[in-house]
Amino acid sequence: MVVSLGRAWSGAQELTVDVEGVGPVRSLAYPDLVGPAAPGDTVVLNTTALDRGLGTGGYALVITVLSADAGAGGAAAPTAPPASGPGHLVKARYTPLQTMVLGVDEQESPHHEVLREADDLAGLPVVVADLHSALPAIVAGARLDAAQRGAPAPRVVYVMTDGGALPAAFSRTVAGLRDAGWLAACITVGQAYGGDHEAVTTHTGLLAAATVLDADLVVVAQGPGNLGTGTRWGFSGVSAGEVINAAAVLGGRPVASLRISGADPRDRHLGVSHHSLTAYGRVALRPADVVVPVLARTPEAFAAGGGDPVALDARIAEQVSALAAAGHRLVTVETSPELLSALAASPVGLSTMGRGLAADPAAFLGAAVAGQHAARHIRA
Repeated sequence: MVVSLGRAWSGAQELTVDVEGVGPVRSLAYPDLVGPAAPGDTVVLNTTALDRGLGTGGYALVITVLSADAGAGGAAAPTAPPASGPGHLVKARYTPLQTMVLGVDEQESPHHEVLREADDLAGLPVVVADLHSALPAIVAGARLDAAQRGAPAPRVVYVMTDGGALPAAFSRTVAGLRDAGWLAACITVGQAYGGDHEAVTTHTGLLAAATVLDADLVVVAQGPGNLGTGTRWGFSGVSAGEVINAAAVLGGRPVASLRISGADPRDRHLGVSHHSLTAYGRVALRPADVVVPVLARTPEAFAAGGGDPVALDARIAEQVSALAAAGHRLVTVETSPELLSALAASPVGLSTMGRGLAADPAAFLGAAVAGQHAARHIRA
């Protein structure tokens, strides 16, 4: 039974649910899918990932909301979700919670005619990252670069792929960046859903960002969470390499944001993660700008123990040589105190693998310089 309601943001509602024999359980509902919930309602929960301690944000997920008297022997009628709107794209397909949405590119869309023949990004900068946590840092870097040049803040569109969470509503980061005016819109592609616009593929998502939303810059990354197996290829973020290919094929300017850490206890993720080296070095078949930070320019960022920036720079330089050999353009960008301040001023919390800016500054500085570089190539 629902005991109380917690925080709510666009498309999501936190609940505390009293589970018989267990006690209070922190839960999350998507009202657009399951209908509204209120204290006293009985809900059906999915706790599979929570029981295993996996990355669902510490939530049980609400499958359906039953009437308030269902737990006392009353009729177990589900609360009706909102009526379906136009559109025939089915996402989370053939699951009990599949949802039908209006695709920006489908025939019922007012943008169908524009996208039917769209085929060219005309040099639009597309920053690619393998983790959702890179998103606010990339945008912070882009906004700082624009401010330093006296240019308007860039119009940034986020294209969310389906390697992590499928509902965009799961991301408090997206909601917070949109509320702060840092994101113009979110486009959900593939099986992901719930963005301001929906698209069938990453390709149509990118084209919609350019032609429908007039983006100055696009950031592409999977939703919150990811699937990893500790193997070279068994990681959902490997698809970042495929996004590089998509952006290049469509005539965009692909910019690869490196996944960097100075604090990860696993050697394969220290410096440049092996996932970035695989995605960009093996999966990406088209050249991209690979942005390499000079971390030693901000030694104050590492005072709390986030690694040795000089040693990290040396390790990163050695690691990215393989990406140069694969045909990518290595672009060195110096970090700065101003960049560190811009990250600290993010309207949403910065966290990757449970580590914040102070604990692992290299992770966020490495993403932010990709945003800085991309902003320098915004079309006039």
